[in-house]
Amino acid sequence: MQTYHGKKIVKGIAAGRLKYYSRQKHKVKRIDVEDPEEQIRRFHEARRLARESLKALYDTAMSEVGRSGSAIFEAYQILLADQEYIDAVCDNIRKNKVNAEYAISKTSAVLEKLFSSFEDDYIRARAQDVRDISDRLIEVLSGDAAAAEPLVLTEPVILFCEGITPSELIQIDKSNLAGLVTLSGSSNSHTAILARSMGIPMLSGIDLLPTEDGKKAVLDCWEGTLITDPSTALFREVEQKQQQLQQEALLLAEMKGLATVTKDGRQIDLFANISSVDGAKRAMASDAEGIGLFRTEFLYLESDREPSEEQQFEVYKAVAKIMEGKSVIIRTLDIGADKQASYLKLPKEDNPAMGLRGIRLCLQWPQLFETQLRAILRAACYGKVAILLPMIISREEILQVRAHIEKAKADLEKAGYEYRDVPLGVMIETPAAAMISDLLAQEADFLSIGTNDLTQYALAVDRQNPELDNLIDPHHEAVLRMIRLTVENGHRFGCKVGICGELASDPTLTETFLQMGVDELSVSSSMILPLRRQIRQL
Repeated sequence: MQTYHGKKIVKGIAAGRLKYYSRQKHKVKRIDVEDPEEQIRRFHEARRLARESLKALYDTAMSEVGRSGSAIFEAYQILLADQEYIDAVCDNIRKNKVNAEYAISKTSAVLEKLFSSFEDDYIRARAQDVRDISDRLIEVLSGDAAAAEPLVLTEPVILFCEGITPSELIQIDKSNLAGLVTLSGSSNSHTAILARSMGIPMLSGIDLLPTEDGKKAVLDCWEGTLITDPSTALFREVEQKQQQLQQEALLLAEMKGLATVTKDGRQIDLFANISSVDGAKRAMASDAEGIGLFRTEFLYLESDREPSEEQQFEVYKAVAKIMEGKSVIIRTLDIGADKQASYLKLPKEDNPAMGLRGIRLCLQWPQLFETQLRAILRAACYGKVAILLPMIISREEILQVRAHIEKAKADLEKAGYEYRDVPLGVMIETPAAAMISDLLAQEADFLSIGTNDLTQYALAVDRQNPELDNLIDPHHEAVLRMIRLTVENGHRFGCKVGICGELASDPTLTETFLQMGVDELSVSSSMILPLRRQIRQL
């Protein structure tokens, strides 16, 4: 019996035989060509055929896992139609007079390097998307795609491999796929999102030799371990626990469509935190009652230039339409500290967590800020949209923001764009904001408590420093007192108060928050149904 430790990607447990999966990748060679336009024609034909195959995979995913899983293949189709990607490949073919396969490979390598350079895990995971779609095009051009056969599993297995694409995963017989173990992978990758939708436990960072193929194993993605050659007793124990969890999942599914209401009839808004359009689709699939925190940073972090008003508008509009009239609370740009966009050329700071970030950056860069405000106000025509301001520490900042909103409205009117007024919320994530929450509540329409930063600032502990993990205690009485104070002050001046930090999904505090009078909890989509069941039992 041997134990391996890895990174927890999708929580769960599994028991089965290990099966090694290796994908034959086509080796790309440079071929100099005399007719670049013929290679461009081949490239466009490969794009057409790839779109057709992705549409078929989308239909398969839609029938098997619904909107949350199928959205991945929509995203791939969008990437295939991305003009910057298309132009980059075509320019490579024309300038270097090379075959389409080689141009695609080189373009992919440049984009992968760009995405991988970001610190944000979500953006880094997009490198895998570029690689996957480029590999698909190369396979089509080489004829390998037609020859590829989906993996057939005849017994419960734990698949282990260097990596696996969403396209490959969706075609595997899930009835016998107990778990996934990969050498590399991110919890934000599309493969992870699909595995999560399917309820397949997944662990990464484990390098198993192909000779492990056929051995019995148990996978524990809560502990982050893979045990090969387990004892018969342990293997059976995990099998039984796996069956219990499957039954639990069926019981949770029964929560869909039910109100989030306590036994005495108190209604709680149970919202989802998202970072993308895909996140909104997962929120709807999880039956979230709205979006309590739409982090807009990904628009800035995944690009090499500032996103335009039109680009932002299309994203915000898409999320508003997906949510079908449910609340969508859009947090304005919260960049700085651990989230950096190189093209903004932010000054280097000795203490960035307390530096130029959040609303401070937006107020110093009004053009950047008003571009986003205009996009949000326009998107409000398509749903129930609200604005949430990060890192507020004074009434004066709210008044300045309102002045910028008025300026954005005037610009939209001048340009002839339709827009809607939206509620304005304030994040309570510093002790200063908590202590003057009565003053902030008089200027805002709602308050939302960001417990991650509130805990960091209240305890004077850097949450990015692993050496201080033992000191980060979100249950600290100081943190809980500030939450209680904020709720009381908010209600005194007619503001709803929600919690959108990680503490919102802590089941040991749910009853405490309800007793405090918290109106809304905003959590990851995967926590919606478990929390709804808990609240309905209180």
